[in-house]
Amino acid sequence: MNDDSAGASTDVTRRRLLGGGATAAAIGLAGCLGTRDGAVPEPTVTSDRIDDGWRLVEASEGTVFQQSYGPVTIRALEATQVYEYVDVAEALAETLDADASPVIFFATRIDLRPALDNLPGGVGRGRLMTEVESAATDAFRAQLRESGIENVAIVDEGITTVTGGHTATAWVLEGEFAFDGGVPLPDGSTGEISDPVAVRARLAVWHDGTDVLVAGGAFPTEPLTEVVDDAVPDPLDGDAVLDEIADDETQAALETEPETFDEEISALIVSVA
Repeated sequence: MNDDSAGASTDVTRRRLLGGGATAAAIGLAGCLGTRDGAVPEPTVTSDRIDDGWRLVEASEGTVFQQSYGPVTIRALEATQVYEYVDVAEALAETLDADASPVIFFATRIDLRPALDNLPGGVGRGRLMTEVESAATDAFRAQLRESGIENVAIVDEGITTVTGGHTATAWVLEGEFAFDGGVPLPDGSTGEISDPVAVRARLAVWHDGTDVLVAGGAFPTEPLTEVVDDAVPDPLDGDAVLDEIADDETQAALETEPETFDEEISALIVSVA
């Protein structure tokens, strides 16, 4: 049976996928899965890095999609975990009174029930499988928007090897993060942060033989001390202002180079299982 003759009728139940809006294409992420009962297992970040500086800020699970193809109703179930980098989140809260951070990481496991291989005549399989990659990038954009990162665009695509020797499709994206706070100045006023910070993000999607795993993260492309410096008006010196409003640990977090975040997030992505 081809896709056009599937006679798909839709009864969609949408909720947040990867912290953002789910799309109908999300069911394509489930690939050739083995059907299971019960809750979807949480994704596991096997790298020790996740316990050294990252904080779980949200965990969710539920039905993200439901659609009928002729006599068969497909449900896509998810389990998602969202993390923030503690030192940066707390440094931004302390110095800028910001309630969000551009350094985030997430991991999601998606389970399609029944499995595509179990559908009679391969109902809908061709169309659904062609939507896998676009669904992943759309869902990731939604997650980034939820985290305050806008104007996201894909700038590169390739492959990478992840835990278990699986091959993942990988993307590099770029966007902008706008701060909602300001820099407190010595005279009691606040230095306005007028320009958004450029952000780079990485995303990977792969099939592990049972489920589809989606992992990604984002980070600023320059040290966040630059944000403070740009918000401090002349003749004040940004470093001097930072010395007054932040301790050494906070300053060190804001001085972190983007290459450090990139290495950290890349290692976390490939460790998800």
